[in-house]
Amino acid sequence: MQIKKFLIPLGCAALLVVAHRASGWPAVAAVSGGLLMWLLLHFTRLMTVLKRAAHRPIGHVDSAVMLNARLKPGVTLMHVIAMTRSLGERLSEEGADPELYRWTDNGQSTVEAEFQHGQLVRWQLARPDPQASRPDSPAP
Repeated sequence: MQIKKFLIPLGCAALLVVAHRASGWPAVAAVSGGLLMWLLLHFTRLMTVLKRAAHRPIGHVDSAVMLNARLKPGVTLMHVIAMTRSLGERLSEEGADPELYRWTDNGQSTVEAEFQHGQLVRWQLARPDPQASRPDSPAP
């Protein structure tokens, strides 16, 4: 993650230098336009994901079991927010690393996810005990 902070701007600068050496200022303008389009596409996706998440309760997901099945190590928090269409309920302190978030469905099943440097490292599905929720169940 730390290396991306430097590689992407260096790659963009290298593209601009190569474009200038190859065809001069018109090529720099074309490459700049392409880089701006790439940046605007990412910004538009970010705004769309956050707009969808703004209309749902914090920490709610339709099915925690399905979310658990779809998660993979290395996905970003933004990708998980896009999958759930909801911001996660923060369990960790502000600015702490790793970050812990929880999503809960209507059946009170929860998925707790841990993000290290913005990427998912581990998660856990917790389902409620069906015997504990029934008041007429016989005691063992």
